[in-house]
Amino acid sequence: MSEHERCVGQSDEWYTPPDLFDALGERFDLDVASPGLDRCFVPADRALLKSDNGLTAPWDGFVWMNPPFGGRNGQLPWLRRFFQHGHGHGLALVAARTSSSWFHEVAPLADAVFFPRGKTKFLRPDGSIGKSPGSGVVLFSAGARASAALKRADRVGYGLAYIREQMPLPMVGGAA
Repeated sequence: MSEHERCVGQSDEWYTPPDLFDALGERFDLDVASPGLDRCFVPADRALLKSDNGLTAPWDGFVWMNPPFGGRNGQLPWLRRFFQHGHGHGLALVAARTSSSWFHEVAPLADAVFFPRGKTKFLRPDGSIGKSPGSGVVLFSAGARASAALKRADRVGYGLAYIREQMPLPMVGGAA
């Protein structure tokens, strides 16, 4: 189990490091799973707190989503909402569980996919930096603005971006 995931008796509250936002070079209209804008580094104008229930509350504008990582498929409802909410632009940060069925369900919906270099070291609520987590993370984009942010992060060496229009078409029926 990753250090930034919930363990028995421990919190799954970890904050995205500010250097990721620096690499993205964006400001968001809405953080849909926020501990509170005064408690984290998300450059967002508005936030939905746990008490607002980001899974059911209205979303609008350019969205940032770093949902709770707990549970085997805990991020799936959030990702479904992210890709189905209809306004079509934002960034989602989730665990890079590339062998899971949910990853294969949602990855094809992304306009771009970004893998940060190394394992992202999240921050604890007290501001201390966590140890290297057990797995890496991935960012999914919805919309051209979000894809451009991932491309910027790639250009500054923060990780690797795969933009849909630059990805090869999948093989059909095993044909080469």
